[in-house]
Amino acid sequence: MPEGPAPVDWQGTALDCARCRFRARLDLGRCGLRWACVHDRYAKRIERFFVLNPELADDCLRMPYFETRINAARVATLFRLPPLLNDPDAGVRAMAVLRLPVSHARRRIKDPDRRVRIAVAHRLPSDELLPMLSDPDNYVRQIAVRRAEPGTLPALLGDADPEIRRVIVRRIRPDWLTAFITDPDPLVRRDAAHRIAPERLHGFAADPDIRVRHAVAERAPRPVLETLLHDPEALIRETAAERLAAPTQETPHVDR
Repeated sequence: MPEGPAPVDWQGTALDCARCRFRARLDLGRCGLRWACVHDRYAKRIERFFVLNPELADDCLRMPYFETRINAARVATLFRLPPLLNDPDAGVRAMAVLRLPVSHARRRIKDPDRRVRIAVAHRLPSDELLPMLSDPDNYVRQIAVRRAEPGTLPALLGDADPEIRRVIVRRIRPDWLTAFITDPDPLVRRDAAHRIAPERLHGFAADPDIRVRHAVAERAPRPVLETLLHDPEALIRETAAERLAAPTQETPHVDR
C-alpha cells in the first residue's frame, strides 16, 4: 500500500525502476515504488523490501545508505556480518552486535557510540558486564545493572543516576540496603525501606520524606511503630496505630 514521502534515494534523487538491478522483482510483486524498495530513503520501504526478499540481503550489505545496510543486516547470513562491526554507521554496528555470537560483541565494548554499547550490554553474559558498570552513558549502565551479577552491584552504590541506584536497590543483597539510608533521593530510600529486613527499618524511621516513613510504618516491628506514633504526619501515625492494634503484625518476606 503506497505510503510516506515521495520515492527518492538517500541523496534525494527520484527513483527509476528501469535502472534498478532488482527490477525483475517488480513483475513478481515483491517490490514497487512507494511501498517496498531497497533504494528508497524511507526506512519502512527498505524494511519491507527485505521482508519480501530476504535472500537479497547479503548482496546489499555494502550499499551506501546506512538504513539499507541496517535492514539488510537484520536478515543477512551471519557469516557476512563480521565486517559490519567496523561499519562507519553506529546503527549498522549495533545490528551486527545483536545478531552475531557474543564473542563478537566483546570487540565493541569500548565503541565510541552509545547505541553500539547498548547493544553490547544486552548481549554480554551477566558475569562479563563489570566493565560496563562504569560506562559514561547512564542508559548503558542501567542495562548493565539490570543484568549484572548481584555481587558486582556494591561498586555502584554511589552512582550519580538515581534511577540506576533504584535498580541496584531492587537487585542487591538485602544486607547492603542500610547503605541507602542517607541516599540523596527519597525514592531510592523508599525502595530500600520496602525491601530491607524489618528489624533494620529503624534507620529509616526518621527520614525527612513522608513516603519513606510510610514504607517504614507498613513493615516495621513494634518498637519502631511505637516511635512512629509521634510522627508529625497524621498518615504515618494512623498507619502505625492500625498495625499496633492488629492481632498480629505480619511483614512481607524478605530474601536474605
